[in-house]
This record gives sequence, C-alpha cells and structure tokens, in this order.
Amino acid sequence: MSDLKWGILGCGVIANEMAQAFEKMGRKVYAVSSRTKAKTEAFAEKYGVEKVYDSYEEMLGDEAVDVVYIATPHSQHYENMKEAIEAGKHILCEKAITVNDHQLNEVLSMAEEKDLIVREAMTISHMPLFKELKSRISQGAIGKVKMVQVNFGSNKGYDSTNRFFALEAAGGALLDIGGYATTFARTFMDEAPNTILTTVQYVETGVDEQSGIILKNESDQMAVICLTIRAKQPKRGVVTGDKGYIEVYEYPRASKATITNTETGLTETIEAGNTEDALVYEVNAMEGAVEGSLSDNNIEISRDVMKILSSVRTQWGMKYPFE
Repeated sequence: MSDLKWGILGCGVIANEMAQAFEKMGRKVYAVSSRTKAKTEAFAEKYGVEKVYDSYEEMLGDEAVDVVYIATPHSQHYENMKEAIEAGKHILCEKAITVNDHQLNEVLSMAEEKDLIVREAMTISHMPLFKELKSRISQGAIGKVKMVQVNFGSNKGYDSTNRFFALEAAGGALLDIGGYATTFARTFMDEAPNTILTTVQYVETGVDEQSGIILKNESDQMAVICLTIRAKQPKRGVVTGDKGYIEVYEYPRASKATITNTETGLTETIEAGNTEDALVYEVNAMEGAVEGSLSDNNIEISRDVMKILSSVRTQWGMKYPFE
C-alpha cells in the first residue's frame, strides 16, 4: 500500500466518488478543501479526512500533501493546477483537464521543470478492459483498424443558470462529455489526426448543444464522433477493422466488450476489470506514476485530445469569455 498523502480540491459528486474509492482501498484521504466551509467540513466528517482547510491555498501549503486530486469545474482547472505545481504537488485532474491546448501545454511545461507528475482522471485511460482490447487488436483480432464510431449524449434538461449551459463556465457538450468520446477515438487510432472536420448547433446561451466531428490521420484511419447534451444517446463505441469489429457499451467505465469476426461470423465477449473500481484504477495508476513503477501514454493522449477539441472550437469560432 502506498503511503502517499492525497489532498482533494472540491467537494462535489466526483470528489465524493474518489473518497469512496479510497475507502474501498482501506485508506483515507488526508486533506480536503473547497470554497464552501460547511461543505468541506461535512465531507471531511463523512469520510474521516484528517485535515480540513478553508481555502485551496492553505491546503496546497501543507507540505505533507504529496498528490492533489482536482475535482473543481473544468473552467478552474488551469489556475488550480498552476497553483498546485507552484506548491510542488503531483496532480490528478478531472476532465476536461483544461479548456484548451495552450493551457495544458503550459501546465505540463511547468510540471516538467519541477519534475512533477500530471495525469488526467480519464477513466478510459485506466480501465483494464481497454488495455485488453488494445492487446487483442495488436494480435490481429479485427485486422487493421480502419474506422472508429463513438457516441455520447445526455439530456440534462435546459436550465440557463446551470454551468452546463453557461459560456462563462466553459459549458456545452464538447468539454463536458466530448473528452470521453474523443479519448475513445484517439485510443484506437494509431496516431493523432491531421484532418479534423466538424459542425455544431448551439443552445440559446451560446454553448454547443450538439455536434459532429470527423477525424482522419495519415494512416487513413477515421473516427466519427456524435455529441449531444439535450438528447440521450447510448454511450457506444465501435472499432472496425478489415477482419472484424469491437463494440463497447457504457464505454467510459466499461468492463465488457464484444469482438465479432466478420470472416467467420463468430462473436466473443471480453471481460476485464470492474466498473465499480474505475476510480481505484485511477488512484493506483497515479501512484504508480509518482513512484516510478508505471509509465503509460495517459497525458500524451490527453494532449492529443485537447488539441483536437481546441481545433474543433476554433473551427466553430466559439471562445469562452475568460480565454
């Protein structure tokens, strides 16, 4: 068991899930802070957190904190991460890790100068199923990968006061759920795309309601991504090769997929990992990276994904007020 001490910024839904993951591992979060004192104290009491801080700055000033888990809204991640790096902390940051590629590149440069680890809490990067599927593809299970199709749609119910629909909070489908779909696509493409095409429909507040994105790389692999926040879609990803295809439902935390061989017609079910342990996998990977026992492409995939998402918004001509 690692002896790294974790601090959490933010006390929302995903922060609660992370604290529960620590409980599942037989551990406690060391420190917590948020902008609301009552919420911070309630969170600490619920999960037995040792140190409670009234501000992010106070918690980051605690020399005992080794790793900071950033669970604030994504519009705040850039500033939160810069402050954490200046305080000498390793970072696991919720998605979207930043709102554009310039922010991410700056943060990663700062972290490299201080020899600090930064990772995105992207479940797709950590679920055992995806490592197994990549292995099966490398063994020729579906032949050469040609096409990826991936959907993500939710129906949040329109509320102009909700941050999901607020341009000033970097709302909209692209950064709220698009990171999952784009990460799925990039995971199964052999290299980053050099062609990105897109179209969009906006909500009344100016954020993106739904969009289509097409990616193509120099290996002639393509991906088609469909995103919506006012119409429910199945979280379905399909990876198609010249000898078969893989289907994954509920892919953000998937533990099961099917592989169909189009030459024989045979279908195989692949199972790996547990959906309920998604955040446990994230913690283990983060600690492995900090302690030197894990080296993977998590942050490189995040860098590619953020570059794609930034290109998409540039084509739309959509900027957030604080950019």
